[in-house]
Order: sequence, then C-alpha cells, then structure tokens
Amino acid sequence: MTQPTGRTQASPAVASPDAQATGDALREAAVAELLAARDRTTLLTSSVDDADLVKQHSPLMSPLVWDLAHVANQEELWLLRAVGGRDPMHPEIDPLYDAFEHPRAERPTLPLLTPREARRYGTEVRGRVLDLIERMHLPYGEPVGFGADLAHAGFAFGMVAQHEAQHDETMLATHQLRSGPAALTAPPPAAPADAAALPAEVHVPGGQFTMGTSAEPWALDNERPAHQVDVPGFWLDTTPVTNAAYAEFIAAGGYDDPRLWTADGWAHRQRAGLSAPLFWSWDGEWVRRSFGVTEPVVPGEPVLHVCWYEADAYARWAGRRLPTEAEWEKAARWDPAAGRSRRYPWGDEDWSPTRANLGQRHLRPALAGAYPDGAAPCGARQLIGDVWEWTSSDFLPYPGFTAWPYKEYSEVFFGPEYKVLRGGAFGVSPVACRGTFRNWDYPIRRQIFAGFRTARSANVPPAPRRGGVTAAGERA
Repeated sequence: MTQPTGRTQASPAVASPDAQATGDALREAAVAELLAARDRTTLLTSSVDDADLVKQHSPLMSPLVWDLAHVANQEELWLLRAVGGRDPMHPEIDPLYDAFEHPRAERPTLPLLTPREARRYGTEVRGRVLDLIERMHLPYGEPVGFGADLAHAGFAFGMVAQHEAQHDETMLATHQLRSGPAALTAPPPAAPADAAALPAEVHVPGGQFTMGTSAEPWALDNERPAHQVDVPGFWLDTTPVTNAAYAEFIAAGGYDDPRLWTADGWAHRQRAGLSAPLFWSWDGEWVRRSFGVTEPVVPGEPVLHVCWYEADAYARWAGRRLPTEAEWEKAARWDPAAGRSRRYPWGDEDWSPTRANLGQRHLRPALAGAYPDGAAPCGARQLIGDVWEWTSSDFLPYPGFTAWPYKEYSEVFFGPEYKVLRGGAFGVSPVACRGTFRNWDYPIRRQIFAGFRTARSANVPPAPRRGGVTAAGERA
C-alpha cells in the first residue's frame, strides 16, 4: 500500500432498514477481520525474539519488524486519516514504511521503529480505528460507482484487513526462509478419504462465463469489473501436481532438457542453478526444510516453492500446459446447472475449515484430493487453498478497469513481467481469498507458497499420463 491522495469522509446519509442491517453486518465483519489479522500478526512476531525480528533473513524479504510497523502505518493512513479525517500521528515515519520508497534489501539500514515501539504504535492505531468504526455509519446500498466512497460497504476497512492478512502471508514466508529451530507449529491437515476414486483430469465445457466481479463489496480493483469471457472447452488436472509427480520430472532429466523450457526460463535455470524445488535436497531420498524442520518430502502433497518457469517446463514434459487465468477462474466458479458464476468453487457461502486449507491452520498443503466439500462443479478439488497456482497469463487489467483507491496496488504492475497466480495457499487468510482474487509475481519467484496444475485443450488428445491418484492421495 501507499499513502492516500486525499481524505474521504463517511457518508452521513440515513440508510434504509435493509441497508442499515447490511451496513451493521459489514461493520461486524470488518471488526472481526481486523482482529483476526492482528491476532495472526501477533503470533508471527511474538514467536521469535527481538533479534530475530530486526534481522533480514533474506534480501527478498523485509525484516519482520518492518512488516509489523508497516501494517500499522497503512492502517493509520487509510482509516484514521483518509476515512476518519484525523491528523497524522507520526508523519516522520511515513517514508520509512512506504513500500515504494525503499526496496526490501535496504530496509534493514533504515531508522526503523524498534519492536517495542512498533507494537506500541500498532496498538494505539488499532484502538483508535475500533473507536472510529464503532461510531461511524457505513453507507450501503447502490453505490454511486466503484471508488465513490472509501467507506461504502466498509471497503476501506476490508481493504486494510486484507492488506494486513497479505503481510501475514509475507511474514510466514519469512519464517520459512529464516534459519534456526522451528518457531511455529500447527497440526497436519486431514487426509482425503476418496482420492483413489478421483479421475486424473476433469472436463470444463466451452462457452461464456462471467469473470471478475462488480458486486463483491471488498473486491480489489484488479478483480473488477465483471465481464463476459468466452472460454473454449478444456481439461484440467483434478488436483494440483504432487511432489511424487514432480520428482518423476526431475528423475527424467527435466531440469537438463532445454527443449522443455522457454528461452528465458532456460537462461534462468542455468543462471540460478535450479535442480529441484526450493528447500529440497537429496539425502538418499528427497527431503525438504519446512519452517525449521528437515523432513522427507511427502509424495502426495502438492509440490510447493516452484517458480513459473519450472511449472511451465513440467507441463511441457507432461505433454500439457498451464491453464490460462480465464480457464482457471471458469473451472473454479462456473456452475453450468445454475448458468452463473459462484463466489467460490463450493458456492456462495463463506469459507469454512471443511472447504479449503486457508488461514495458517496448518503449515503445509493437504494431500492431493482433500476437501471434497470444496470441490468445484466441474469436479476439480483444492482450487482454493493449499498452494497458489501459476497460470500461463500475464497480469493485465480487465476491460473497463479503474485504478482505485491508488494506482500502486495494481496498475503499476500490469504487463508481461508478471504472471498471474490463483487460488490462495495454506497461509492465505480467507478475507484475502475468493474465486475472483488475483495474485501476481515475477516468473522467477520461489519463496512464495506456489504450485500449479496443468491443462490441455479439448481438441488436443491426451498424452500418456505420468502417474495417477492413489488411496494415499499420491500421484506416483
């Protein structure tokens, strides 16, 4: 996030009873999401000592103490100043926590708030925000237009909750990169009961569907507006590609065959010395480092920490391709029986723990084939949660896109330099994950919790499948 360009006061208009009830529900939801995000921020920053908080564990990531103060600073900027009209609390620190002012690699050299100061600042900001939202009216009803009012439908509060949740995921990635003993623990997700019966791929029929949204109250600008897209029929992996299947790609020499890689991908593979997913190593078997613990790679889990170039090379090796972003969203949202797009693969209802692996409830993906309650109408599973999924698409605006409330959230990133990821991973909070949510990153990124699934066009005959789903959820 960056600094808002102006102040927007909450509307004093009196809402209709129905609109008032909806506004009240949105207020309660905003408070709950802000509190949930702060609980997770506290967990991620209190599980290590102050020396760990101020250390930069990777030049790709900020020190945890920077994230801790940054989320508070953005909350003050957008909620207390832009919505509440308050004067700045500590304007001198604004440049320190502007994500566009200083790259991550140089943030440890800045005169940052100490852990104690950052916590005190965050607590003070949050207290004032909760007081603000308790006293203000959240206008609801037909909006004048997207971007008309930061407070409409509690958008600014939802945006800030999503922002902190996204930084929670970033801090979780920092925990994965840090050295030393484990600082976080969580139980493993449940194993699927019916994985052996799942087909290797599912068919998604061709035709138009509604992509994006104009109705989701807290959807961000790059998810808007809703628009019709015609998608030819295609086949999609029922589950994400597993560690076992990816290990087969490695054993078959996939990292050594330039024919499987794009020119840029092969150059990066050579330059970076890629030979396996990040955190994997060979010790008579494949092992990985996961949040401070070295353990055998679990064959049936979705492969994790691969970059776009690796995912694309695997898909070529398998005789398939990565799905486009539109294909991914149609598979996840289109309900042919109802003739409309859903909010989520399972329907319009909010997330629940039986539907997807979200919210850092676990520190790993579930086995392939898990969460039957979260299956899409096409039959694909785990389209939400577990791992971010690389698509073949560049990050571009939708037709009719409007940057709001600031260009730096999406607009400055549009272009072929970034690839789109969809679906969310186990470290993504539910508030920042829905069927229309778009993530993006450079095709070389591997520290993010990213995996993939493959596709083929309906007019392309299937190549011999390499492995299948077993009762243990493994793709052998």
